[in-house]
Parts: sequence; structure tokens; C-alpha cells
Amino acid sequence: MTQRYSQSGSPRPTRRGAERTVWYLMRLTGLALFVLSLSHFLILHVLYDPKDQTAAFIANVRWSSLFWRANDWLFVIVVLVHAILGIRIVVGDYLKGAVRMAVMMAFYLLGLVLFAFGTIVIVTLPKPTG
Repeated sequence: MTQRYSQSGSPRPTRRGAERTVWYLMRLTGLALFVLSLSHFLILHVLYDPKDQTAAFIANVRWSSLFWRANDWLFVIVVLVHAILGIRIVVGDYLKGAVRMAVMMAFYLLGLVLFAFGTIVIVTLPKPTG
């Protein structure tokens, strides 16, 4: 069986299943991170003048909109998924057996805690004043 490689040289799993899904998900989250971070930079550093961006600006302009809250939440989720998948690959390369399982469970738990904290912060942000 011939191993197929992507443009980056990473082996693309040939069988269907979890590994192939993770392989594609890693690439999709990478692309989403590129789009989200570029749009974040353009909006906050080109469209709006950075010297005018105070805590009041963030609370009254950005976070008063459901769109911006959803955008920030999506950014947090995509970063976490991409990071956990990346850590999964590195841990799988260097650790085996019970140690690998313990380290991965710790990272999955950390990802779940960060997801919960990020969601709580974005959902419970105070309403703008004034």
C-alpha cells in the first residue's frame, strides 16, 4: 500500500476513522485560525484606531453586539480544538502506553476547563453601561 502525503509532508491517513477525521479537523481549524486572526487584526487594528480602544470601547462597542461575542467565542473554541489536536499529535509521537494516556487525559481535562471558563466569561459579560 502506498502512503500518500499532503503538501506539507504529513502522512494523510488512508483508512477512514478517527485518525483521518483528526487529520482533516487539524487542517480545517488551522484555516479557520488564519481567517479569524486576520479578520481580528484587520478589524481591531485597521478599521478601529488602537489608541481609542479602551476597556469602555470593548465593553460598549464590541461586546454589546451578539455578533462580536459569538465571534470571540468561536475564536476561543477554534484555538482550543487546534491546540489540543496539536498536543495530541506531539504526545503520540513521544509517549506510549499508560503515560501517554495519563498525559492526554490531563490535556483533555485542561481543554475542557478552558472551554468552560472561556464560555462563561463571554456569556456572562456585563451589559454595557450608559
